[in-house]
Amino acid sequence: MTWTSLPVLDLAQLAGSETEQTEFLTRLRESARDVGFFYLINHGISDQLQRNVQSLARAFFDLPQQEKLRVSMIHSPHFRGYNLAGVEYTREQRDQREQFDIGADRDALLLQPGDPAWKRLQGPNLWPEALPQLRPVINAWQQEMTAVALRLLRAFARSLSLPEDAFDALYGRYPNEHVKLIRYPGQAADESQQGVGAHKDSGFLTFLLQDEQRGLQVEVTPDNWVDAAPIPGAFVVNIGELLELATNGYLRATVHRVLSPPKGQERLSIAFFLGAQLDTQVPVYQLPDALAAEALGPTSDPTNPLLRDVGWNYLKGRLRSHRDVAQRYYGDYLQTTSKDTA
Repeated sequence: MTWTSLPVLDLAQLAGSETEQTEFLTRLRESARDVGFFYLINHGISDQLQRNVQSLARAFFDLPQQEKLRVSMIHSPHFRGYNLAGVEYTREQRDQREQFDIGADRDALLLQPGDPAWKRLQGPNLWPEALPQLRPVINAWQQEMTAVALRLLRAFARSLSLPEDAFDALYGRYPNEHVKLIRYPGQAADESQQGVGAHKDSGFLTFLLQDEQRGLQVEVTPDNWVDAAPIPGAFVVNIGELLELATNGYLRATVHRVLSPPKGQERLSIAFFLGAQLDTQVPVYQLPDALAAEALGPTSDPTNPLLRDVGWNYLKGRLRSHRDVAQRYYGDYLQTTSKDTA
């Protein structure tokens, strides 16, 4: 099948008749297998909450630069906080996006000698004192998004003829939830157009709330990029590498990118990532024979291979993307790794 646009799935069907539920689960499975991306409508998150999140995200990016730098990610060993455009890397190139990262807000672990470096990832968020209303609104949105994400994750299990709670053990009591507020500044034609470079997402599922500005593109087949044009009220949802690993490639983590808007314009997006508990390992779930025969096996960049150990896999991605934070807080680990591979 040649895809020229992303499929649209209606989550309200999951609460409908048996026929509607079966139709939804079939389309969910096929969309995730064939494309790895889809729009989700009637998800239950109120328009007002969505507008509040977008409004406060814009208010944050409009703060004076010195206020944003007070919560710069360089102050966080947990990779939380603000980054200027051009600080994060994808495939060795700088991403032209200004962003603010928020994770599961927990106390930092008391580390012991010999503990794995990924345990440093757990910890508190940084919040701007100049915008105190941001924290309660983002926390409320994160809680509601988690509920929708878990509902969809369990629907995936059903669609694959697995027990509804099959993925719950990976999600666990302390999941690695992640919110990212992103502003893509406009770029002149002779400047880098890499809003964010081509990549796959880690974790289980990603939900993206877009504004009206285009830019997100999905590589549905090699070198065939499809625009994920904004649909009011809808999330763009995509499969993360953990689900691809867990299903031996039946569910597809698809490469995508964001092109910078033209000079004089900007693009705002807000992403929610549902991740697994850091201390877990991703098994391969036994699918029914008919589905297992269609699984293509997990794929990854040979220079950045996937790991079944969730904590190590997540840390690897953070270290590659945020080099300044990596050098400041993980220099000892990087030196050890360098010696081990020399």
